[in-house]
Amino acid sequence: MREDVREQVRERYAAAALSVTGGCCGESCGCGYDDADRAALPADAVRASLGCGNPLAVADLRAGETVLDLGSGGGIDVLLSARRVGPSGRVIGLDMTDEMLALATANAARAGAANVEFRKGHIESVPLPADSVDVVISNCVVNLSVGKPAVFAEVFRVLRPGGRIGISDVVAEDHLTPAERAERGSYTECIAGALTFAGYRAGLAAAGFTGIAVTPSHPVAVGMHSAIVRAVKPVSRDVP
Repeated sequence: MREDVREQVRERYAAAALSVTGGCCGESCGCGYDDADRAALPADAVRASLGCGNPLAVADLRAGETVLDLGSGGGIDVLLSARRVGPSGRVIGLDMTDEMLALATANAARAGAANVEFRKGHIESVPLPADSVDVVISNCVVNLSVGKPAVFAEVFRVLRPGGRIGISDVVAEDHLTPAERAERGSYTECIAGALTFAGYRAGLAAAGFTGIAVTPSHPVAVGMHSAIVRAVKPVSRDVP
């Protein structure tokens, strides 16, 4: 079942990369990118965006930081992050889809972004060493994972102490059962696999995060919301 869902997700995003038609997760997504940001990027990077928000609006990126984008797709968030962290910073895009990686690499070349790289891998097993990044961002991808505890554990592992996350994701109201979420949309539509607000907070806390906030931004289906997710890896595990 887990591999079936993963393959369905891969097929959908491979097709999106090849068609470069784009479109957001959810029914009424407003991706939230400024016109100036869009205008500064290759058109294919913008068209290939399938997110449900703008994680950069909450990540507060700073010059010189190392950023990891989970499920980087066509590279829109990687390229925007690269501009914010500057030449002394670094941005790594992680994606499991060859077609998206090829598109993102081409978009980075068109944008002249020298401080970015793209790696193939799964967000449940990030191919980076521990304590190696300052910020983890993601745009409507965590809900697609069938191993969310592993995702949270991996994000915690690769973040440096004091590192933070800025994620946009689809989240369900706490009263919705898994069956009710599935009635509203499929896994590949970013609906059936969404965590509840309470489940998201609990999953991050179990991984060791503090300062957790999961805040709805706009509805994407009945009882389902695009949300911004913030959390911090404490400097010490003993910090409450």
